[in-house]
Amino acid sequence: MSENTPTDQLPVVVIGAGPVGLAAAAHLIGRNIEPLVLEAGPGAGTAVREWAHVRLFSPWAEVVDPAAEKLLAPTGWVRPDGASYPSGADWAELYLRPLADVLGGRVRYGARVTGVARAGRDRIVDSGRAEQPFTVHVTTADGGEERITARAVVDASGTWSTPNPLGADGLPALGERAHGARISYRVPDLKDAAVRARHAGRRTAVVGTGASAFTALALLADLAKEEPGTHAVWVLRRGLSGSTYGGGEADQLPARGALGLRAKAAVEAGHASALTGFRTAGVEQADGRVVLLAEDGRRSDPLDEVVVLTGLRPDLSFLSEVRLGLDERLQAPVALAPLIDPNQHSCGTVYPHGAAELSHPESDFYLVGMKSYGRAPTFLAMTGYEQARSVAAALAGDHAAAARVELTLPETGVCGGAGLFDQPGTEQTGAEQADAGGCCSAPAAPQLITLGAAPQDSCSTTGGC
Repeated sequence: MSENTPTDQLPVVVIGAGPVGLAAAAHLIGRNIEPLVLEAGPGAGTAVREWAHVRLFSPWAEVVDPAAEKLLAPTGWVRPDGASYPSGADWAELYLRPLADVLGGRVRYGARVTGVARAGRDRIVDSGRAEQPFTVHVTTADGGEERITARAVVDASGTWSTPNPLGADGLPALGERAHGARISYRVPDLKDAAVRARHAGRRTAVVGTGASAFTALALLADLAKEEPGTHAVWVLRRGLSGSTYGGGEADQLPARGALGLRAKAAVEAGHASALTGFRTAGVEQADGRVVLLAEDGRRSDPLDEVVVLTGLRPDLSFLSEVRLGLDERLQAPVALAPLIDPNQHSCGTVYPHGAAELSHPESDFYLVGMKSYGRAPTFLAMTGYEQARSVAAALAGDHAAAARVELTLPETGVCGGAGLFDQPGTEQTGAEQADAGGCCSAPAAPQLITLGAAPQDSCSTTGGC
C-alpha cells in the first residue's frame, strides 16, 4: 500500500511472531482488521525455539489462544492433551508454526523493526499527530531497508533478546563483556554435545534465584551424577529461606511448584555449593578461568563457566520517536505497573487487564505480552492472550468488549522477580524473596550449602508461560 492509502485501510503492524504476536493477529482477523506480523527471525516462535529444551509451567489448555484455535480449526488442527505440559519445542512446532502457516502472507520473516514513528512527525511535533499513520522502519535479512505504513502498531516483540546482566546494579559487571566467552544468559541445553562439553567435569556458577536458575541447577546436578568433577555454584543475591523456592504445593501452577520443591530437595541432597548475599560487581581472569567479585570485596573460587539467569528487560531502542508512558521503575505502561509490581504481586494476583491499562500517550500504539510487563517477571501466556483480545477490540472500536474481563487466572505462588532489599526483622513477601534478577542484601557472612540431583524434566518460565 502507498503512503496515500486512507489510514483505515492500512494494516495493523504486529511486531513479533511469538505466542502473543500471533494471537494478536488472530484476534485482529476476527475483528475484520488486516494484520501484518513482522518477525526478525527466520520462523514463527524464533525466541521460543531458543529454549526448546525447557518445559513450560502451564499445560496446553492454558497456552493456546481461543481466537488462534478458532482460526486453526478448519485445517483439522487439534490441540494436544490439555493437561500435558509442552516443551518450548512442542509449543513452537505443534502450535506456533501451524498458526503462522494459517496466517500465510500476513507474517513476514527476516523483517527486523528498527524504528516506529508517526508519518512526518518526530516525537516533538504535536500538530496533526493523531491523524497521521505510523511508519515502521524495517531491515530485511538481505540487508535491505523499507518503510511500512500502518494504522496502528502492536509491539509483541518480548524481552528474550535483552537479558539482564550479571552486575547487581543492573549494569554489566566490570569485566563481564571482556569475559563474555565464559558467560551465557540461557538455561544450558545439556543434550547438546557442545554445551554439555562446556559444563561436564567443570565448575559452573548459576546466578539468580528464579525458576530458570532452578532449572539450570537441576540439570547441572543431574550432569554431576554422570560426569565426575562437575560442580555447580549457586550465586544468590539474598539468603535462603522457605519462600526462596516459590509456592510449592500451594502453587496452582503445579509444574512450577514442583520445580521449587525439587530445587529444595537438591539443596538438601548435595553436588554443589552456594554463595548467599553475593552481589556481583566484577569478573576477573584467574589462570584461564574466571572469578566473580562481590560488592563487599569477597571473591568466588575459580569458575569455568557462568550462567546468568537474572531476568529480562524490554528493548525500547527502536521506539525513540513514539510517545510512551512508562513507569520509571518497571518500564511497563503507567496504568499497568501497579497491577504487576513484583514487590506486591505474583502471577496469580495480577488482575486481568487490557487496552485501557496498556495505552500510551501515543494513540493506537500498544505494548503487549512480556514486553508490556517491562522488567516484572510475573507474566503468564494467558494474560498476554487476554491483552491481545482487548487491544483488538479497542482497535475495532468495540470499547465495551475491550473493557470487559474475559479471563480468570489461577491464584499461583511466587513467580520470581525483583524485590525490596532485605530488612532485618521484617517478613518478606514471596515475590521479594524470589530473586530473578532484582535486589537483595548480603547477610553478615556468606553461607555454604550443598545441592543435590533433581529430576530431568524441569520447567521454566523462560518465554513467559
